[in-house]
Formats: sequence, structure tokens, C-alpha cells
Amino acid sequence: PERGGGGLPEGVEYIPTRKRGKNPMKPVGVAWYSLYARTRLGYLFYQRQVKKARERYPHGHSVPQPCCFPGVKILPIPVLSNNYSYLVIDTGSSRAAVIDPSDPLAVQAAIEEEGVMLEAIFCTHKHWDHSGGNAALCQKHSSCKVYGSALDAIPQLTNALCAWPSPLTDREKVSVGCLTFEALATPGHTVGHMVYVLDGGPFGSPPCLFSGDLLFLAGCGRPFEGSPETMLASLDVAMGLGEDTLLWPGHEYALECLTFASLLELDNSALEQKLQWAVQQRQEKRSTCPSTMGEEQTYNPFLRTHRPELQEALGLWQDWGEHPDAFRARVLKEVRRRKDLYQAT
Repeated sequence: PERGGGGLPEGVEYIPTRKRGKNPMKPVGVAWYSLYARTRLGYLFYQRQVKKARERYPHGHSVPQPCCFPGVKILPIPVLSNNYSYLVIDTGSSRAAVIDPSDPLAVQAAIEEEGVMLEAIFCTHKHWDHSGGNAALCQKHSSCKVYGSALDAIPQLTNALCAWPSPLTDREKVSVGCLTFEALATPGHTVGHMVYVLDGGPFGSPPCLFSGDLLFLAGCGRPFEGSPETMLASLDVAMGLGEDTLLWPGHEYALECLTFASLLELDNSALEQKLQWAVQQRQEKRSTCPSTMGEEQTYNPFLRTHRPELQEALGLWQDWGEHPDAFRARVLKEVRRRKDLYQAT
């Protein structure tokens, strides 16, 4: 059957966020994932992805929509076929950081257009579609430092205070001009996955969560290197942030994720409204980010494992004596299983 046939507003055509069969992370086995994540074959595959995306989307897969607050500018950079990098600028000093520079040419073009100095790269995890541009940008910007977890083999990993690799630890803070980022360990997608939270206080803005592949609009990343329990704990870290926190995800997966979610919760009005909005956005090739963490908790099934309506829709009930978090992990595992099957159809 055609993907996403149910749950779409009447008369609206589903526009896929990626071609069938073109997702490099389809569940094709441990061997393929090991090749992609741990060998040079993965890097060569990434280079092919970059080349094809530049040809197909010379101006990016989406229309970027900058977000500005007094003293800070966040510029989404659409890269590859559905990734986002983010250039975050201290407008007072013209110092900047970039999150997950997938395509160094696209990131460099944004740096030059904005006229800023790149001081830091914050890498959420090792996968090439998030870290592949690190080396080229460091060659171009010799004083730029690359931040990330020691548990992931992130290219060019450094620390602003040391000449040898000295990676970030959980809850560590890094300043770039007047910008302060806090690194939060969120293992599951990879063992060393981290997210970064920009403190919005000095600018009168909400906090900003750059979530990599932990969390998408209405979705979350696959737990390639973690258990459901590990992934649940990491999602709870994101849930612990304020409801006004802006979510800036690593991929444009909104239509796919919202359509899937609508098949689980048929009577969720917040989900229905968000899906209608996302359809309109994507028909105009406009980005769907950011959302807010408050919004996400109303329609993202991966953040609703505690909700009785989702548990009932999945046909799951808590066993006698079962710890609530153990039950939530079981719910999360089932949502993930169904999402993987949905993507494979």
C-alpha cells in the first residue's frame, strides 16, 4: 500500500521527504550499519550522497527560515536530501558556531554570506551525514574547535583549551562570544550521541535544543547503539527541558513522522492540526522547524509513552509489578517497531 494513505487531510497529496529505497539507514542488518558507521566505505557513501544532493537540490531541499532574537541569529542550512545544519551567530561580535556541518560547501557559503567568524563546531554524533564536513571546515578555519563526545569517533574532535582531543562531558558548557551551549549526553542512536542547548536567557529568547538524531518533529532516531531503556532515558532528558524550548532537529522528517503518528492516534486534534500545517509547509518547500517541546508532547508518539491513549492504541497494558519506566520502554520499543515497518513498506 502507499505510505501515509491514512490520516492526511482530504484532497491533499502526500509528498515524501525521501525516496523509497534511498534511505541509507533502512534496517538491512548489523553488517551494513557497521560498514557505514565504522569504515571508509561509509565515508565514500557519504561523499556520493553529498554529490547527488548538490545536483538535485542546488539551493537546498527546503527554504531556510532564519530565527532572530536580540543578539542571536539561528540560520538553518538545508543539506543533503533531508539534513539540517545550523549556523548560530552572536550578532554583537559576529562570532558563530555550527551544529552538524554535513556539507562543508553549503556551510561555508552561509558563513561568507553572513560575514561571521566560525569558532566552534558542535557535533551531535559520528555519522557522516552529521560530521562529514568537520575536516574541510577546520582546514578553512584554523582556529575552529570541534566539540563532541569521546565515545563517538567524531572527525577532528578537539577542545578549545587543549592541543590534544579532550571531548565534552555531560552538562559541560561552552561559550562562543555571548552564546552559551550546554552539552547533554543522550546515548541510544549512537553510544556517544549528544544534544546541545543554547541558553536563551541573555537574549530574551526560549532555550534552543539542537537535537541531532535524538529527536525530530513527531519522531526520534533509531537506537542503533542502545536499548529501548537507554533511548527512553535520553528522550526523558529532552522532556526535562522547558515546554517553550525550541526544537531544531537534524532532519526534515516532519511529514513522514506526523503521518505515521496519525495512524496510531486517530483522535488526536493537536496531531491533526500539525499534520495539516506541515503538509502546507512542505508543499511550499518550507522548513517545518522549529517546533517546541511543549508541542511535541502533544503529538510525538516517542514522547507519549506515558499516555494511556497511546498505550491502548498499541494494545499494551502494564503488567502487575512492572516498573512504570520498564513499561514505558516496552511502549517505546513497540512504537519503534511499527515505525520501522512503516518506513519499510
